[in-house]
Amino acid sequence: MNLPLRMAWRYLFARKSTNAINIITFVAAFGVAIGAAALIIALSVFNGFEDIFVGLFNNLNPDVRITAVEGKTFTANDALLAQIRRVPGVVVVSETLEETARFQYAGHQAFGPLKGVDHNYHYINGIDTMIDEGKYDLDYPQVTALGAIVGKNLAQELLIDPYNQFNALSIYVPRPRTRGGGTILASGRLPYQVREVLPVGIVRSQEAFENQAVLIKLSLAREIMGVADSIVSGLELRLAPGFATEATYRQLQEAIGEGFLVRNRFEQENSILKLMRVEKYVAYAIVSLMMIVISFNLVGALWMIVLEKRKDIVILRSLGMASTDIRNVFLRVGLLICVLGLLSGFALASLVYLIQTNYGIIGLPGTLDAYPLSFRPVDFLVVTITVLVIGLIASVLPARRAQSVELAVREG
Repeated sequence: MNLPLRMAWRYLFARKSTNAINIITFVAAFGVAIGAAALIIALSVFNGFEDIFVGLFNNLNPDVRITAVEGKTFTANDALLAQIRRVPGVVVVSETLEETARFQYAGHQAFGPLKGVDHNYHYINGIDTMIDEGKYDLDYPQVTALGAIVGKNLAQELLIDPYNQFNALSIYVPRPRTRGGGTILASGRLPYQVREVLPVGIVRSQEAFENQAVLIKLSLAREIMGVADSIVSGLELRLAPGFATEATYRQLQEAIGEGFLVRNRFEQENSILKLMRVEKYVAYAIVSLMMIVISFNLVGALWMIVLEKRKDIVILRSLGMASTDIRNVFLRVGLLICVLGLLSGFALASLVYLIQTNYGIIGLPGTLDAYPLSFRPVDFLVVTITVLVIGLIASVLPARRAQSVELAVREG
């Protein structure tokens, strides 16, 4: 242990001539502990919510979704599908076609996504096991209508009864514009395609898209939208266990070329995760500002220690101690207070974490039994750096004052 650190340790823990200095020092360390604990808890709450949302939308998101870089649709020919299937780890490839449509059921209307899916779709995400009412059957054995699966929220909005075999769900999709920019009405046709399906199942999902969507057979979706048989808006892939890696995503991108976008589970919900991370950074900034305010207690404590040790500083200078070493002593006193407060704050945050995760003291009525908390090592590193930097800055002014004590005494 070098001399400035040994002296800093002694100045911090030795009895002071005035008891008020001990109290001020304790208050400064306690403030740092509270600030560090608040930072860790704030970050862990957002980590917990992020883990919950990732788990919720992962239930229907495919392992990989391939879309076009430009435009809403692209051609999924046999050559493209064969290139994808040759990539190691690809188990199932499902073709999908999406469009916004208007739905009408028993006098009720609503807008939402229409998604055409092929016979492999339920192998991608196990959606056939998530049917809340009715059954998963897009090839409903009726002459006049095929089956449809409706998301829970949309079904509630339209008051759909999947056991009613008589009321059909009408789907309205806009027709594409004619060549030359002319309107559809000028040709005497309706401006939209209309088809009827029987809603035979309601799927309960936490994913926003599936909760508002209507799933129909891919061939019917292509017919309604007036596109060719090979047109899709996306390809959804299921990977074998252990193949959801960056190497697999890179091989897929190389196989299909630069005209396509390969997104994993997390990238498919990138907007939600970005929003949550922004909120997390804002919370971090707010609590960091609180830490800056708390650091004024540290400045006061160090200033009082400097005033008490003026005679010691003069003696040390007369013995030949450099002014930079004097400054370093009090910089280390400030950092020691921060380290002690930091360790106490981590212990306090860990105690809160254990109580909350085991007993759920603070809950969210109607949604979660308790606020979720999730510790991550990187957060502890960030908080450590933040507290030490704030503590170092707060210690600079008292340390510079200690450095100039000897000069002030001589001038006096």
